[in-house]
Amino acid sequence: MTASAAPVLVIGAGVQGLTAGVVLAEAGQRVRIRTADRPQDTTSAVAGAMWGPAMLRPAERVLYWVTRSHAEFSALARDENSGVHLAAGRMAARFDLGDVVPPEAKLIPDLRPCTPEELPEGFVSGYYATVPLIDMPRYLDYLVARFQAAGGELQLSPVPSLADAVAESPTVVNCTGVGARELVGDPGVHPVRGQHVVVRNPGIDEYFVELSDSGEFAAYMPHGDRVVLGGVAVEHDWNMVPRREVSEGIRRRCAEVEPRLADAEVLADLVGLRPGREAVRVEVEEYEGGRIIHNYGHGGSGVALSWGCAFEAVDLVEGIA
Repeated sequence: MTASAAPVLVIGAGVQGLTAGVVLAEAGQRVRIRTADRPQDTTSAVAGAMWGPAMLRPAERVLYWVTRSHAEFSALARDENSGVHLAAGRMAARFDLGDVVPPEAKLIPDLRPCTPEELPEGFVSGYYATVPLIDMPRYLDYLVARFQAAGGELQLSPVPSLADAVAESPTVVNCTGVGARELVGDPGVHPVRGQHVVVRNPGIDEYFVELSDSGEFAAYMPHGDRVVLGGVAVEHDWNMVPRREVSEGIRRRCAEVEPRLADAEVLADLVGLRPGREAVRVEVEEYEGGRIIHNYGHGGSGVALSWGCAFEAVDLVEGIA
């Protein structure tokens, strides 16, 4: 294909921006990513993270995004340098989940209900499944290297406004997460505060995720010599400072499920702001003579949707979608 005179400008270097940059660059486009934060300082770096069903809107498009992403992560799990690996584990609830599972759960070949013996005390329902787990610090480094190997340019340089963006390039991909609230002027975007505790791995190789509508739940995901413990989800909270009482609650809930975590050495307490929105936004906006492809509002499912959203965003850049 013929590259345009100006590179496509991607704003943001979290998982959405880097993945979109990779897909664009590998499709033969000239691409520049500009970011206010290094990839390792983004909310994406703080994520657990895992591929899993995403209960977001719009449902039909989310199903495509999460399905496409599952295929990519499953392939990446065969690359030991990617930071992605397949892990077995449990997704469980303190209420009856019933027999109906999300459509994308059918992508999991070994999905089955948990036996009563497999459920922790206080849990009444759950599923056992092997899914991709993503070690985000390693994975973000992998995406940066892959992006640059494809000829992409990464600049640590914030974009002040959309007008500045389209003045630099007629085609812009906006992957600013919660920053879209100010950059785009979208009041529907709000922070959903997450906090994680990273501990030295005491020998755990299976994940656990509590399915809950509560702002506090138990979750842990092993990544080699460390385990990421969660979790909390606090709407409209911009505070980026780790709270000791929140970390203590996370450790207590996780240790109730997996006692080996009770005395695990704490390596870090991390905070990230998930970009909450009523619906994920992947669409084109004509703006001052340029085209802006918005890709934000993924809530706590940014990693799980990243490849599907990136491929759709690139189709929009190239005028396919």
